[in-house]
Amino acid sequence: MKKNFFETYNSKLKILLKLDSRTILKLNKVRNFLKAVKKKKKKVLIFGNGGSAAIASHFTIDMLKNTKIRCVNFNEASTITCLSNDFGYENWVKKSIEYNFDKGDVVIIISSSGESKNMINACKYAKKKKLSLITLTGFKKENSVGKMGLVNFWVDSKIYNHVENTHQFLLLTVIDSLSK
Repeated sequence: MKKNFFETYNSKLKILLKLDSRTILKLNKVRNFLKAVKKKKKKVLIFGNGGSAAIASHFTIDMLKNTKIRCVNFNEASTITCLSNDFGYENWVKKSIEYNFDKGDVVIIISSSGESKNMINACKYAKKKKLSLITLTGFKKENSVGKMGLVNFWVDSKIYNHVENTHQFLLLTVIDSLSK
């Protein structure tokens, strides 16, 4: 019997959400970065485009509420349009980091393709400033954003919602690990 769309879709997503030992090691590394952020009274800056921006907003709220770790995103339309207008869309995330980071902060970049110019420029800037950089990407394994993170979670899928749901699952799993 041939599987229908929903069975196939669900089967593929289940595979992506299965945590292998390598992913668990990365999650522990991120957890340790975030514990250090809290201990040093630093913050997390998190960015994404589109659905990834919504994931960044969700992460920010849960991070603040559940772990008491300072976390900010810059998804306000006036911020994005102001910085895009003055510095170009490809630089608004970089400028947000430039204006708001403190030494010892952690930057998280979410990019399904790993090829969004604004996220690439932000990663380059974060690396230049020696900020701890965590990236979440998908689609092709060798993508620009994923190559720059100290820790990169790559999702082996070209389906946006599979990539984004997996990113959200991974990020919220770290929060839950810190909430215990």
